Amino acid sequence: MTPLIRKTTLGLLLAGSLAALSGCFPLMVGGAVMGGMVASDRRTSGTVVEDNAIELKAANRIRENLGERVHVNVTSYNRQVLLTGEVPNAQDKQLVEQIVSRVENARSIVNELAIMGNATLTQRSSDALVTGRVKAAIVDAKDLFANAFKITTERGTVYVMGRVTQREGKRATDVISSTSGVQKVVRLLEYISEDELAAMMPKPEAADANKKSTTQP
Repeated sequence: MTPLIRKTTLGLLLAGSLAALSGCFPLMVGGAVMGGMVASDRRTSGTVVEDNAIELKAANRIRENLGERVHVNVTSYNRQVLLTGEVPNAQDKQLVEQIVSRVENARSIVNELAIMGNATLTQRSSDALVTGRVKAAIVDAKDLFANAFKITTERGTVYVMGRVTQREGKRATDVISSTSGVQKVVRLLEYISEDELAAMMPKPEAADANKKSTTQP
């Protein structure tokens, strides 16, 4: 990847991460991005749709029940739901988990909520920048597929989700750990075999046919 392309990629990733802090990003690009994500994601198209629905429903229900006294991020991958952020006490931490457990299609919950005051906008912006750097680093790695991973950062801790091989998981951990601003890496990965990965890859003849169809006038 050339320096210009890498800078452009990092800029777009950082802009998207920062915009997401205000809640505007999904509204602006959700529909446009979905088609590409479904095409390149290792989840089924139905699971991608379910994960997005889980995140939206869970966030709305948490807001309705707990309002502004908590700061909770909901990340769903293959119907495994990660909860990060801050809550004021143990009761609210448990309540958030109970609320999310009742969301349709949620398979399991990883509750990483911290009992402490809500993060400031500065802290959230810093986490968004780290997420952007991590995504750019994964894109920059020649032996990793960026769309196989889902990244969330909370107070410098990077949570990485995805369906990957053991080799890919180790390589991604090395890349993330060496990224500026990352204090800790938590892996919530679902492992597949190298044979399963090979079966997911486009067949050479299909790739050639697609290339020809896009180059013909």
